[in-house]
Amino acid sequence: MSKKLKFLISGGGTGGHIFPAISIANALQEAAHDCQILFIGANNRLEMQRIPEVGYNIVGLNMQGIERKKVWKNFSVVANFVKSCLKARKIVKNFAPDVAIGVGGYVSGAAIWAASSLGVPVVLQEQNSFAGVTNKFLARKALKICVAYPNMEKFFNWEKIVITGNPVRQNILNQSIDKELAYREFGLQSEKKTLLVIGGSLGAKTINQSILENIEKIYNSDIQVIWQTGKFYFNDISQKIGKSDNIFVSDFILRMDYAYAIADLVISRAGASSISELCLLGKPVILVPSPNVAENHQYHNAMVLAEKFAAVLVEDSAAAENLLHEALNLIHNDQKLNLLHKNIQTLALKDSAQKIAQEVMKIVMSH
Repeated sequence: MSKKLKFLISGGGTGGHIFPAISIANALQEAAHDCQILFIGANNRLEMQRIPEVGYNIVGLNMQGIERKKVWKNFSVVANFVKSCLKARKIVKNFAPDVAIGVGGYVSGAAIWAASSLGVPVVLQEQNSFAGVTNKFLARKALKICVAYPNMEKFFNWEKIVITGNPVRQNILNQSIDKELAYREFGLQSEKKTLLVIGGSLGAKTINQSILENIEKIYNSDIQVIWQTGKFYFNDISQKIGKSDNIFVSDFILRMDYAYAIADLVISRAGASSISELCLLGKPVILVPSPNVAENHQYHNAMVLAEKFAAVLVEDSAAAENLLHEALNLIHNDQKLNLLHKNIQTLALKDSAQKIAQEVMKIVMSH
């Protein structure tokens, strides 16, 4: 193909939208070697830092999500959405993409609407088992909707749905990791069981508090912990626990491939990207769904796994009392860990980014 292809990708707010978007961009570069890719994100959100770090261009819109509690603030939210749609139309006109891809998050509402209004073909990627407001709003405009869970026809036209799974960070799938190196990375011991605690890129207040309030149980146990607190909680937690031989604490774990490689059990929120990574790696996990997300989608994600005994579900409201107790019992139950490992692996969908790129390229060829 002689023409240089151009792709617009929009979405963000959290790592759960950003990492899949980057994986899709990388897959598109493999499929169309000389293509140009432009991201549209929300100013002051995580994508404005993470996307340039991996070498892609990004333009920011001044947008915020809907305020569910302080409803009066939505006047400015709506005004900013309208302004952002107009700005996005200018960006799309100037860039002239062949296809626009929306990965969720409110910013993709403005960007993908603008692309569609200018006649650009649209592909959506819905990561959760319960479709988000933005993708439901954009679905009528989309030619294809790439999903990770079955039964999504209750949200979208079944003719548009393609089951691709959720793209994950490629570096975590490295199977040739030297585990001794990984243990040294975190200053831990290879003969001890390792619990990995992750609350997403921004951290998880309930998970952090549940661990912190029961920290003596960890000190008195024979396990060790890798704990990603998120940037908002790191200073407080690190000051409170001080230096400990069996706990590694960080705001953000860069070598997540190392952390996963040595984890016997994971405690995690139930974001779609995290679940996809855990399925591909076959990691036993206790899921603590966040109640502070649209449509309570993390609970729905977690239930899909819990019903197949592919994960243990601890509700947010019960975490303070039950989470660490459940973890300490489970991490020593090799039979149960092995069953969780086998069951979660059956839910893995591989090569998701490549499958989405293939759908995008089919649209390019047909237009």
